[in-house]
Amino acid sequence: MTPAESTLMLSHSGLRGIVGRSLTHEIAARYAQCVGAALRRGAKHDPCTVVVGRDSRPSGDDLEHAVLEGLLAAGCRVTRLGIVTTPGVGVMLSHHHADGGIIVTASHNPAPWNGIKMLTSRGTAPTPREAGEVIEAFKAARAPGTVIPANDVDLNDVESDHTTHERHVQRILDHIDKGPIATRGFHAVIDSVHGAGGPATAVLAKALGVRTHHLYAEPTGAFPHEPEPTINNLRSLCDVVRSQGADIGFAQDPDADRLAIVDDQGHYIGEEYTLALCCRHVLSQSGRAATVAANLSTSRMIDDAAVAHGATVVRTAVGEANVADAMLEHTALIGGEGNGGVIWPAVVMVRDSLAGIALVLEMLATRKQRLSEIVASIPHYSIVKAKVDLASEQIHFAADRLQGLFNDATSVNNSDGLRYDWRDRWIHVRPSNTEPIVRIIAEAVSEPMAREMVAKARDCLLGE
Repeated sequence: MTPAESTLMLSHSGLRGIVGRSLTHEIAARYAQCVGAALRRGAKHDPCTVVVGRDSRPSGDDLEHAVLEGLLAAGCRVTRLGIVTTPGVGVMLSHHHADGGIIVTASHNPAPWNGIKMLTSRGTAPTPREAGEVIEAFKAARAPGTVIPANDVDLNDVESDHTTHERHVQRILDHIDKGPIATRGFHAVIDSVHGAGGPATAVLAKALGVRTHHLYAEPTGAFPHEPEPTINNLRSLCDVVRSQGADIGFAQDPDADRLAIVDDQGHYIGEEYTLALCCRHVLSQSGRAATVAANLSTSRMIDDAAVAHGATVVRTAVGEANVADAMLEHTALIGGEGNGGVIWPAVVMVRDSLAGIALVLEMLATRKQRLSEIVASIPHYSIVKAKVDLASEQIHFAADRLQGLFNDATSVNNSDGLRYDWRDRWIHVRPSNTEPIVRIIAEAVSEPMAREMVAKARDCLLGE
């Protein structure tokens, strides 16, 4: 790998880098050509069909052109969607019966970053194996001229479709009872962080009869604060919810696949609650035994919701694709990750903040309660997250030391690192897929209990 690529992040989540440094036009084109070649191998169409969208980052225009060049060089037929959400690309992949999709986005990363996400013909993120094949091809294709130069492809061959927002919203409306939502006349404050989610979310809110105070709605890419939807970045949203006397606040990341929520008291309730609330609502509406899926680092509030409705929880290794594959295998009604990522298969098989917004509003309308009251009724847990810096050659050896550390656990899952469970707590220790670190996440009925578990695991990993 060249020095310019040394800070390029390559994983099953795609490619990410700092624009103009680790991520250039040529690198984006080469990666897209490798994605196109991989999609062609499993394509049902000839030529292979791919839909392409991007978030609102200013660097996205040039990188989108690079992606189009790479896909055309790979022999793909391309439909350009413009500035749209990641779940919107998933919807349009299905609508066009495409063989795959690409989104130019760095998700929640800061503004200097951008990246490329791939969607497979299943409408999901690629599995680690599929992503690994693309990464290996990308690393092997370093020779000059590997990617066909831009003047050897004709961008006039690219088709366009500007109906993503409307089709995405309509698919949600097909599965939501909007009558009770409109009757309640909710007032919501929305922070779209000048990302791709603003226009589609505005369409959704209008269709549901929700009065909005929409912050940073225009998709300019000029992020008004750090774009990850965490408490430290959303204090102004909490203030506006309180000052407006709103019923709820919603925050999206730049590609709108993650959703964080502020309650009617102006309290940030945490990303873990997004999936927990949506699961409770979907299960309550199903009327039958069902399955939900979440990764091993997601709160046990999901398990509580399942118990309350006679459902089964399938736990997977960390990674959106792992959750999506388990959902397809078990025909899960809903699933996702504790980072605010809700996957609702009725709409699309990727994380979808718009679906999360609609489900939470429908829950509030049908239960006729304030969000703060619903949250107070859910058993509360404290999550503590930490990481330990370890050289890559030490990670697996260090993880082995944990085998006998928590021998009183009621269950152990070793499908992705080690997760130990007890009745009132759990801890998950796993090597990172992208950095030479071990991540430690613990959840318990009290914060001191969670911190004690994290400290015990850290000391063990460091040999202390």
